[in-house]
Amino acid sequence: MRLPLSRKMPGVGHWLAGLCLFLTAWLHGVAVQAADILLTGAEESPGVQSFVQALSELRPTDRVRFQPLASLPAPGKLPASLRLILLDLPSLDWRLQEPPGPATLVLRISRLQAQQRFGNAQPPSHLSLLWSDPMPGRQLQLIRRLLPQARRVGVLFDRHSEFLLQELHLAARSLDLEIVGERWDNTRDSRPLQALLKNSDVLLGLDDPDLYNPKTAKNLLLSSYSRQLALIGPNVAFVRAGSLASSYSDQSDWLAILDALLDRPPASWPRTLYPDRFKVSSNAQVARSLGIELPDEVSVAKDLAEGERRP
Repeated sequence: MRLPLSRKMPGVGHWLAGLCLFLTAWLHGVAVQAADILLTGAEESPGVQSFVQALSELRPTDRVRFQPLASLPAPGKLPASLRLILLDLPSLDWRLQEPPGPATLVLRISRLQAQQRFGNAQPPSHLSLLWSDPMPGRQLQLIRRLLPQARRVGVLFDRHSEFLLQELHLAARSLDLEIVGERWDNTRDSRPLQALLKNSDVLLGLDDPDLYNPKTAKNLLLSSYSRQLALIGPNVAFVRAGSLASSYSDQSDWLAILDALLDRPPASWPRTLYPDRFKVSSNAQVARSLGIELPDEVSVAKDLAEGERRP
C-alpha cells in the first residue's frame, strides 16, 4: 500500500537545503561570537610570539594578534569592542593616558607596581589587574603544609612593600600563624635581617625587588641557612637560587586563565585577580640540607587548590 504523499521521506534536495541552512546559521553564530583580541607590549620577543601563538590556538574562532606599542594610536581611538591585553608596564602607562578605550586585561602585574601607579585606590573600571605575586594566603598555607611546626613567620619589608603586611596579618590569623615583620630599608645593613631570624621559625619572601634580587640573594640565603631556617618564596627564580619552595603560575596557567576570562563579557571581568591556576616548585637539595622531607609538588598544589575551593 502506498503511503500518502505528505508522509514520504524528504528527498536529497530537501536534505541538502536543510544542511545549507544549518551551516549558514552555524557560521553566522561563529561570526557573532568571534572576538578581536589585541595583545601589546614594548617589544615582540620570541617569548611574546610563543604566548600569542598559544593563545590563538586556544581560541581558533577569534582574531588574536600582537601589535607593538609604538604602532598603536591613543587608547581612545581603538574600537570599544576590542579586547586588549597588556604585557608590560610601558603598555600599562600608555593605557593610563586616558580612560576612553576598550576593556583591558593587565597581565602579570605585581602588587608593588600597581601600588606605585594607583596607591591605595582601586584601579580604573576599564582595567582588570592579574597579579603576578603568589597569593599571600596560599604562601602561608604552603608553610603550614611543609613546616607544620612553624608558627612565627618572618617578613622583611621596606617603605614600598609595607602595605602588604596588613593582608598578611589577616591571612595568618585564620591559620594560627604570627607575622613577625622587620623593616629593611638598607640592604647593606644586615642587622634587621639578623634580628628577624632570631625571632622567626621561617621566612616568607615578598615580591619586592629592592629586597629580593641577585645582589641580596647570597646574604639572605646564607644567613637563613646558618640558623637552619627555610625561606618560602618570593618566586620560582629564588627557589632555583636556594629558597625552599613557592607557589607560582606558568604560561600554561596564564593561558587557561585568559581563555576563561575572554569567554566572559568584559563587564564581568574582576578588577583584580590572583591566578586560581598554579603549581608548586621546591628545592630538594635545600630540603635535604635543612632536614625537611618534601611531599610531591603536584599533590601539594592539589591540596592547596582544594583548600581554597572549600568555603
